[in-house]
Amino acid sequence: MSSNDKNNKNITLKNITRTVWILSFVSLFTDMASEMLYPIMPIYLKTIGFSIVLIGILEGVAEAVAGLSKGYFGKLSDNSGKRVPFVQMGYTFSAISKPMMALFIFPLWIFFARTIDRIGKGIRTGARDAILSDEATQETKGKVFGFHRSMDTLGAVLGPSLALLYLYFYPEDYKSLFYIAFFPGLFAILASFLLKDKNKTQPKEKKSTSFLVSFHYWKESPVLYRKVVVGLLAFALFNSSDVFLLLKAKQSGLSDTLVIGLYIFYNLIYALCAFPIGILADKLGLKKMFISGLSLFVIVYLGMGLSTNSYVLIGLFLLYGIYAAATEGIAKAWISNITDQKDTATAIGTYAGFQSICAMLASSLAGLIWYQFGANETFIVTGIATILILFYFAFWVKLKEEKSN
Repeated sequence: MSSNDKNNKNITLKNITRTVWILSFVSLFTDMASEMLYPIMPIYLKTIGFSIVLIGILEGVAEAVAGLSKGYFGKLSDNSGKRVPFVQMGYTFSAISKPMMALFIFPLWIFFARTIDRIGKGIRTGARDAILSDEATQETKGKVFGFHRSMDTLGAVLGPSLALLYLYFYPEDYKSLFYIAFFPGLFAILASFLLKDKNKTQPKEKKSTSFLVSFHYWKESPVLYRKVVVGLLAFALFNSSDVFLLLKAKQSGLSDTLVIGLYIFYNLIYALCAFPIGILADKLGLKKMFISGLSLFVIVYLGMGLSTNSYVLIGLFLLYGIYAAATEGIAKAWISNITDQKDTATAIGTYAGFQSICAMLASSLAGLIWYQFGANETFIVTGIATILILFYFAFWVKLKEEKSN
């Protein structure tokens, strides 16, 4: 390796602190557990009697429960000055939920287990992202959040790969995978104990926190925050669960193995692109990168609605991975740059909470449209709606406001 290559590597990684590395590995192990199950979840649910409508409602309700808790726990974290306990508790909840899905097949129990998993996400989201924000400067937010997303999504490559390998030797033995998924979740819990809070002092006065804190913060938040989040939530209202993409691939004639393989491929592209796209976003602007990602989303969804060709599907899943890398971490980096540092967990938790509620509506709506009109119409409606949201970000959230980036 030449000296220039070494220097470039050092420049690339020099802002990635020990805390970011640990938190990224925690997310990697958790995502390995979750994503081991995600691509087989719709298949498993259908084998135990869930209809497409019920699957949509399950995903939506689970996300809504997480949403109602994200702003609340984010505010608790901001008020207490602590981040790590929320991270540890959140990842613990997600880990124990995995084997619960296999214990019983009653719909109410499945809803309960899935909800426990999502509550864990609600507890940890604001605090975790606040840690990432504190470990970065305004000029390196895209890089730090992008690196975390890359590591997190690497778990989404390893998890389904292990699931695919297991199902190769034990076809259709979906239930055992829910028990196996507990172990990477356990590693995540153990790794989280390496994290330490920077702020050792307790706040001078303890503040009460309402479960409706997200609505209170919305009224007090900066105008730019509200403008950006309105656009993000409008998009979330049409961006249904990825389960529907997998079901479309299955409906197009792909086998279970190929569906899982396609999902692994998407996550691999996501993992490979999130870090370099984060670096590029710091240079070009977070808004510009986010708009570019939405443009890819439009292409993917319109393509899904108009084609069933296997090769086209592969190309669309590739673009979908790039879209995810250009939007998910970027959105949180953008939010953390336009809000007060002391409110970071609350601001991100509020956004993530409202986003989850929109996801509930989006998944339920997608399930109903699919049931009533078919798969193609579901994707075309989403693609057209996203075009309108693109115009909102391009012309309503003005470039002069990007100085916050």
